[in-house]
Amino acid sequence: MLTVSGLHTHYGLSHVIQGIDLEARPGEVVGIFGRNGVGKTTLLKTVAGWVKPTAGAVRLGEQALSGLAPDRVAARGVGFVPEDRRIFPGLTVQENIELGLLQHKGASRREERAAVAEIHERFPRLAERRGQLGNTLSGGEQQMLAIARVLVGRPRVVLIDEPSEGLAPMIVAEIFGIIRELKAAGAIVLLVEQNVHEALSVSDRFYVVERGRIVLEGEADSDWARERLMKAIAV
Repeated sequence: MLTVSGLHTHYGLSHVIQGIDLEARPGEVVGIFGRNGVGKTTLLKTVAGWVKPTAGAVRLGEQALSGLAPDRVAARGVGFVPEDRRIFPGLTVQENIELGLLQHKGASRREERAAVAEIHERFPRLAERRGQLGNTLSGGEQQMLAIARVLVGRPRVVLIDEPSEGLAPMIVAEIFGIIRELKAAGAIVLLVEQNVHEALSVSDRFYVVERGRIVLEGEADSDWARERLMKAIAV
């Protein structure tokens, strides 16, 4: 189980995350909702080690993650797909994917080849473009590449920040299909997404963040909880 307890995060004097508690279990997609600027992305970055918390704890099972460097968090099985994708412009699609193998330290060359082959099978469009520079892909293909680069490391936890933003409906459907596959495979998924209806279709539970705090949580299949969710995030 992924457990976040009493988490606080600051950017300088700005108190962005103010005592968040949440949990997510294997085989569960947990939606994180809220208006822009309330701390959702900072929450994911803190879990991933990109930002250090000022108080509180993040644990994966018995392993403490809070305060670790991003590469050490990744090595413990946490993959992060950021909103801006961070495709390396001077590297090919294949090279971008292979960078994700650094998450899986200690794997044999045979295991690495098998992991890349699995990615090629799951993302045939990327396999066709493996020699193409990553930054020359379409927006949807770059999002697929960002996800593939994380999944090649076979993480137990996947943090995904706004995966559908600016993408065509067909690509969005593919991305949410991948999230469903992760869920079926037993991964823990924390999903930040503005497309609430699409996100709820794959989520088991959700949390609503407001001013750095959890103000609502509920079951995704509860009509009552959904109604409260939509009121909470209405502008």
